[in-house]
Amino acid sequence: MKMLEDRIRKDGIVREGNVLKVDSFINHQMDPMLMRLIAEEFVKRFSDVEINKIMTIEASGIAPAIMVGYLMQLPVVFAKKKEPKTMRHALTTTVHSFTKDREYPVSISGEYLNSKDHILCIDDFLANGNAALGMYDLIQQAGAHLSGMGFIIEKKFQHGAGSVDEKLQTCDFKKMVFTKLLAPLNIKVEYIYVLCDWFKKDCYNDVLEYIRAKNCYYFYNEIPLTQLSL
Repeated sequence: MKMLEDRIRKDGIVREGNVLKVDSFINHQMDPMLMRLIAEEFVKRFSDVEINKIMTIEASGIAPAIMVGYLMQLPVVFAKKKEPKTMRHALTTTVHSFTKDREYPVSISGEYLNSKDHILCIDDFLANGNAALGMYDLIQQAGAHLSGMGFIIEKKFQHGAGSVDEKLQTCDFKKMVFTKLLAPLNIKVEYIYVLCDWFKKDCYNDVLEYIRAKNCYYFYNEIPLTQLSL
């Protein structure tokens, strides 16, 4: 989303410890017009997915989550960092904050997260993936279904576990799982990554070789129609 990229370059600040500050327009003072455009992008990207509820973790994820919920006309629920005494059927997990460098519990009521829910998680940052894993843990505890996750900014420069890098090494396992699931339908499974130019760096040579060795595929920016037999 070029408008967001331009705004980060213009107003974002990187401080010591690779902490990206966007609090002048994202997570302290907010630009509602930009937030609406970001929400519209999320709505477009998840338009073909079954979703009946938006989920986030307080506090910075609430604004984009509410905007997405408003556009989708869906309820929004957020995990609280302090469990209120009035919360019934609490589901709890622990999340590590990269920015604050500490762990804290987050809780959500089982009254608002249950097995009938198809959840879209929205948050401001994907750093090391800890908040995402925390939300996923709560979803699993509730027996709900994860339909997707959307983040305004991924801190790719942190190279942390839980980022996209880590997922590149799971193609063979995922291909095996999908092959088993679709075997009764006699459907052949191929696993293909569509990567941006970021992954052309030399540091990815080993993992790209691994993908090829596992009879999986990757392409940059688009999939050739010939690969899809079209």
